[in-house]
Amino acid sequence: MKSTLLLIFSFFNSFFAFAQKNEDKPSNSTPATIAGTFSLVAADNVLADGSRVHLYGDDPQGILILDTKGLYALQIFSQRRPRFAAGDKSKGTDAENREAVKGSNAHFGTYSIDRSGGTITFYIDHASFPNWEGTQQKRPFTFIGNVFKYTVPAPTTGGAVTGEVEWKRVE
Repeated sequence: MKSTLLLIFSFFNSFFAFAQKNEDKPSNSTPATIAGTFSLVAADNVLADGSRVHLYGDDPQGILILDTKGLYALQIFSQRRPRFAAGDKSKGTDAENREAVKGSNAHFGTYSIDRSGGTITFYIDHASFPNWEGTQQKRPFTFIGNVFKYTVPAPTTGGAVTGEVEWKRVE
């Protein structure tokens, strides 16, 4: 009797382990883990007519770090941000401060992936755009090869635009 129970227990244990492995198996375009470090390729707004606005210039710089525990940090910067004439952030002019804010975007917190829905959700703890703090930002994404791309339904610029952000995994 004990051996029969042990056999049944082993069968079900193996079945559930197999089912879990298959459930976690990614689709062809989604890696087993998206965790890693990514370099910014593009951060554009797409207008209703399909035209694009390069929010951070033609050569934006940025980094996205997604760890295996669900923590993330994201920073995007424009190359065209002017330096502060006084060399002191606390003495920046209104124009210098405006350009510094417009030319950057940063936030950090935790994230989750919904593979079946093809979305990433950022749970934003803190952000350079304070209106995003404490919010959840759900974004459809694709991950093909080393390229991670998502859309931002409500970008920081507001209005009737959609943001598109493209990252490439750092090797």
